[in-house]
Amino acid sequence: MIVARPNALRSLAAVLLCVASACAARAVVSPGPVVARRVSPRVLAPPPRPAVTPPLTPPTQPAAFAALPGWAEDTIAEVLPAFRRTCERIARASDARSVGRDGAGGRIADWKPACAALPAPGADHATVRAFFERWFTPVAVTGESGTEGLFTGYYEPLLRGSRRQSRRFRTPLYERPRDMVSGPRGTGRMVRGRFRRYFTRAEIARGALRRSARVIVWVDDPVDAFFLEIQGSGRVELDDGSTLQINYSASNGHEYVAIGRTLIDRGAMDRSQVSLQSIRAWLSAHPREAQSVMNTNPSYVFFRESEGQGAHGAEGVVLEPGRSMAVDLRFIPLGVPLYLDVSSLEGVGPIRRLVVAQDTGGAIRGAVRGDLFWGHGQDAYEHAGRMRHRGRYWMLLPRAVAARRIERDAVAAAARDAGLSADAASVVDASVSSDPSVSSDASVSEDAGPVGDSSAASEEPRG
Repeated sequence: MIVARPNALRSLAAVLLCVASACAARAVVSPGPVVARRVSPRVLAPPPRPAVTPPLTPPTQPAAFAALPGWAEDTIAEVLPAFRRTCERIARASDARSVGRDGAGGRIADWKPACAALPAPGADHATVRAFFERWFTPVAVTGESGTEGLFTGYYEPLLRGSRRQSRRFRTPLYERPRDMVSGPRGTGRMVRGRFRRYFTRAEIARGALRRSARVIVWVDDPVDAFFLEIQGSGRVELDDGSTLQINYSASNGHEYVAIGRTLIDRGAMDRSQVSLQSIRAWLSAHPREAQSVMNTNPSYVFFRESEGQGAHGAEGVVLEPGRSMAVDLRFIPLGVPLYLDVSSLEGVGPIRRLVVAQDTGGAIRGAVRGDLFWGHGQDAYEHAGRMRHRGRYWMLLPRAVAARRIERDAVAAAARDAGLSADAASVVDASVSSDPSVSSDASVSEDAGPVGDSSAASEEPRG
């Protein structure tokens, strides 16, 4: 059980007194001469509606491991390779580095003790389960619509290709263009000293990259190439018998548009019919219209060759089939274990298992939104294409991090109950979030505050 240390609660009184004194000081007006000012005319806005102070962040909702559906039945040792790859990256990172945006997952220092205690390869399910129960606290994830959200799947496709263009192999897979730049204004290119957005899919299909990007490989099916972009990684079986591993490198910066929506809007299929398989079948059956439909998605992905086998995710590690998941990095940090509870999938049953957040994608938007990686092969293709189910998940946070979040929520709630404004409550919130006295029996030494986002996110349009 997580217990906050008393001195953290005692700090609330001091903080409240400090905030109250500051507010009072601001209310005092020093006497002095009245100076006339010239006021610029402006349009008066209507009076604001009465404001209701919202919570500063969604409240932390800890849960017992025994309350997680199917926790005791999960073949949990299967997640060990995925989490080990995350721990290898954590071991090389600075202790002060923030885990996730705004330090949602604490700091690297909070994770290193658990990673140091990671069970050895080959450990049985009971040992791995006991490890996570010892070092972590499950925290329910809540979005705008509650604790449930959409979960889909993706896989690693196999394409056929050649290093040389021919009548059969004529669809290019490009590496990142030489003239593409990224910055505060987005992704684009410089034209006569002026920034322009980069080429759309339609422009690229008409040959816009002939002079600015190298073709890695030519494949025999434009539909396969399109779905490779959506999946983010894949394998190309070359005509000389060798296999080429292809992984995401960059995108052209345009918003991802799901062509399933395009087909629905055009009356080509009903919403209930949309799946990876049905979209692929429609494109293959309508070759004259296929390119125009694909062009409604202006986003375009560029690739790179990779050594060895295996799809790579945004975390920079090889993904583990059935145990790696793509998430929205605005809400879930890379590398965080997540316990998944998704409604029954045909041929699989309910998906109740521990996974690791190791990827992201342009179509993965929302706090409760995930895309489960299924691996490669026909079974992976079938599972990924048919997975579009409602579900929920819990973040497993180091116990020290969960304790600080719980204490932060309690202090912020007390501040709001005391009638403080949102700005003043945020001061209280920050004071507790940075208070090293709030800990647990799995605490670690604290040092400098967060120095940035540990997420080196890619932007592949997944799902």
